[in-house]
Amino acid sequence: MAYDDIDFSPLDALAGDEVVTHALVRDVRLASGRTLALITLDNGRDHTRPNTLGPATLAELGGVLETLATRAAAGEIDAVGITGKKYILAAGADLSDVSRLPSPEIAKLVAQRGHQVLGRLSRLGVPSFAFVNGLTLGGGLEIALNSTYRTVDASAAAIALPEVFLGLIPGWGGAYLLPNLIGIENALEVVISNPLKQNRVLKPQQAFDLGIMDAVFPAVSYLEDSLRWADRVLTGVEKVVRRNEPGKIERLTKWPIAVKVARGMLESKIGTVPVAPYRALDLLEKARGGSRDEAFAREDDTLAELISGDQFAASMYAFDLVQKRAKRPVGAPDKALAKKVTKVGIIGAGLMASQFALLFVRKLQVPVLITDLDQARVDKGIAYIHEEIGKLEAKGRLDSDTAGKLRSLIHGTVDKSEYADCDFVIEAVFEEVGVKQQVFGEIEKIIAEDAILATNTSSLSVEEIGAKLAHPERLVGFHFFNPVAVMPLIEIVKTPATADAALSTAFVVAKGLGKNAVLTADAPGFVVNRLLAKVMGEAARAVYEGTPVADVERAFAPLGLPMGPFQLIDLVGWKVAAHVQDTMTAAFPERFYANENFHRLAELSEVVEKDKGGRVTGFTRAAEKIAKKATGSSPVAAETILQRVQDGLAQEIRLMLDEGVVPEVQDIDLCLILGAGWPFIDGGASPYLDREGASERAFGDTFHHPPIRGIVHR
Repeated sequence: MAYDDIDFSPLDALAGDEVVTHALVRDVRLASGRTLALITLDNGRDHTRPNTLGPATLAELGGVLETLATRAAAGEIDAVGITGKKYILAAGADLSDVSRLPSPEIAKLVAQRGHQVLGRLSRLGVPSFAFVNGLTLGGGLEIALNSTYRTVDASAAAIALPEVFLGLIPGWGGAYLLPNLIGIENALEVVISNPLKQNRVLKPQQAFDLGIMDAVFPAVSYLEDSLRWADRVLTGVEKVVRRNEPGKIERLTKWPIAVKVARGMLESKIGTVPVAPYRALDLLEKARGGSRDEAFAREDDTLAELISGDQFAASMYAFDLVQKRAKRPVGAPDKALAKKVTKVGIIGAGLMASQFALLFVRKLQVPVLITDLDQARVDKGIAYIHEEIGKLEAKGRLDSDTAGKLRSLIHGTVDKSEYADCDFVIEAVFEEVGVKQQVFGEIEKIIAEDAILATNTSSLSVEEIGAKLAHPERLVGFHFFNPVAVMPLIEIVKTPATADAALSTAFVVAKGLGKNAVLTADAPGFVVNRLLAKVMGEAARAVYEGTPVADVERAFAPLGLPMGPFQLIDLVGWKVAAHVQDTMTAAFPERFYANENFHRLAELSEVVEKDKGGRVTGFTRAAEKIAKKATGSSPVAAETILQRVQDGLAQEIRLMLDEGVVPEVQDIDLCLILGAGWPFIDGGASPYLDREGASERAFGDTFHHPPIRGIVHR
């Protein structure tokens, strides 16, 4: 069936309160005398509300393109261009509308409508030009791919096809058009690899180098340059070369090999639970042959299947948490109460302290002071920071003036009196209550009365750390995750004594650092480490019962976490993991497992062995000797291990809610998504545990009523 023969009225009826992105048209007379009809997509809002492509938007754009095709046939126009409002072409489909679709049949109409409308850009009877003037994601990039030619603004914020990250596929032509434009290996990177790397995006130059864009022009004269370039193309002066377009040899040989390798990589890195990456891979594989119509029909069927599934429903729940709840932290006091931070002090000059210093100086661009026990340690920390700034400069992420300014803002000393004018002081010292009490006791005598103290403890009691302070109300927990520059979460911990001014300052600072902050009570392990300790403890239990390490790692794969439990322990450090386990077993001995050998293993330089993909395959020989002394002879089945950790997590989350560690289960899910990489397709832990029956097994109920699921098939 042709797309124009389909009845889209059931989809159009759902437009409801959609913020329509209008397709505004004006004719542009080019230097050659030719006429280009320029469409500007604009939803009438400022740049904080991006253009999106909902049912009403697509219907309007479709009508405009139909009119332009008629004008082209009449000889009134020689080309069509499409661009966006300032800074934005389009951020893709309106996902809030997609997530509320009532049936699989209407879900399929979404795919078909996109193909009908965007596909018209290649069937106008005249060339079409996409002028990518800013943010271009998902369906926005597919507008460009359906066009004949593409230019990009050198300052465009991001270009990507992020659908796989959200449990979908590029379903408006992207899965077919992109590999046939830039080759299979490049397409695999854009469609699958980048979304699975925490939604990595392309910069304009990268998009040009890959062959997605035909030309790059500077922001100051972008549209004028693009129109001149389009005129040169129309007159034949400019020849467009598609250097990465796949030829016959690539289609016959490289294509199937690249897909096979990609499938193996997916299975090793994410397991087989996520559906969307494999559906995308199937579509990319089939894109090497057949017609465009056949390919678009495959995209229709696949997109309808995924929209109707549990993984997309869970992804939308997670997406909403990250896009809305994370930006309006529950429990954050009025930001007007925050103290203005004009200088930051960091106690310590080790690796963690140096990472803090680099982040604070880059994001806040205020003077940052670091101190340590001796000048040699301070000098080492300063050298590390300068080296990292140099690396950013070499990569072009900092210009020389900014790099020089940042270096000048960093100061290291052993003279603690220089903390006197710091507004915000954070410690990065040994994870021991007495040590933290001592350093804060010294600093409190120096700093101003209204200066804020912050502890980066991963699991200790913030209240106990501040017990000897003259003003414990100024102390707040400010728990980063490693690596500091990358992980987006900060757990802000409030004690019974913490003043609103200190809390407000912490939230404002976190936002200034580009982080998402979640407020937690002062409870053992806070949120993320408490639940990861449950995961790591159950893994250790299975090993000491006699299950091989590699088998335990595989048993945890259905959780969908970025890495297995022992790989995670190896990343955070065995000493840190041992300390967290000690904290949790001391607080809740009946629910958390720890083995005395944890600390002995932590003393080894290498504890686990890994394969080339980074997967843990077993203990090192030295670790085996330690582990065997306490290992049983009753291996546990993978299903049993998985159910134990599922039920344990469900029980612990329920108890955390009952204890008031956070206000709602959404805050726990947000913490796990941002701080532990819990996959979007699960929606965080709680929807996953509901679907797996763990909530019912653990406490006879579910976290969500009704549980978060996909479209109910009728």
